[in-house]
Amino acid sequence: MTNDGTAIGIDFGGTSVKIGVVRGAEVVDHAPPIATQDFDGPEPLLVAICRTVEDLRIHHPGILAIGVGMPGFVDFEQGVVRNLTNVPGWHEFPLKTRLSQGTGLPVIVDNDANCMAYAEWKLGAGRGMQHLVAITLGTGVGGGLVVNNQMVRGARFGAGELGQMSIDWKGLRGTYGNLGALEEYIGNQEITQAASDAYHSRGDHRSLGDCTPAQLSRAAEEGDPVALELWNTIAGQLANVLMDCCWLLNPEALIIGGGVAKAGPLLFGPLQEALFSQLSDPFKEALQVLPARFGNEAGMIGAATQALESVAP
Repeated sequence: MTNDGTAIGIDFGGTSVKIGVVRGAEVVDHAPPIATQDFDGPEPLLVAICRTVEDLRIHHPGILAIGVGMPGFVDFEQGVVRNLTNVPGWHEFPLKTRLSQGTGLPVIVDNDANCMAYAEWKLGAGRGMQHLVAITLGTGVGGGLVVNNQMVRGARFGAGELGQMSIDWKGLRGTYGNLGALEEYIGNQEITQAASDAYHSRGDHRSLGDCTPAQLSRAAEEGDPVALELWNTIAGQLANVLMDCCWLLNPEALIIGGGVAKAGPLLFGPLQEALFSQLSDPFKEALQVLPARFGNEAGMIGAATQALESVAP
């Protein structure tokens, strides 16, 4: 159970580091984002993060802890960043220890998709549930698992990487040599390229800027057959992985967030149809397919919630 305190939530991205003050399910104060690429490696960036934390504590002296969500492999127990996606220099970096030393506050460090899942489980769409799968769809595809009312982290804290699960054993090669990785099909850039290719094949030479998931949603809402077909394809690809999760874990809910999920019924309608057509009754009875409650602040809220729980009496 979370206490009623206040914590810092940090959402570390490849473009920027977002830092906010979290109380319950709300980010009550935001610091200006820190541009990740303005810093040469973790040391100078850590200094900037510590300085920002201190500035926030001036106005929020009751802050009890810091939670950090990182887009890569993290040793959750030690708080060590094993490697960081799309940001060079972050290898075996003891972020928990260094950030705690720099701020004097207790720190937890977790994978950012786990933080999103934690926020939805404790405070969002999955509140009160004991078994759920959360997936976030954006530049990449991440996930988090809750089984028997606890997070599943795995032997090396890497569990829940749904974007690396295969939808085709002869498919596109993923980052780690894994064939058919879901992320290679329904990441933002992959959707944009697939849309551009589909239009070009029909003689409609649209730019990539006109083929983003947001543009694709608008086109589908206007009845564009190419866009409608692509959303059905995306839903089917996503259903393939979520169906496997259901057979493996028998969850109460599948919670879907991230920018791609903003397509709403264009995604959720065909997704639920494709998913339920591949499950037997015990697996689809009472199974809910839900949009995530929290948007871009999910990582901060989930990280801060875990940090508060770590210092709860």
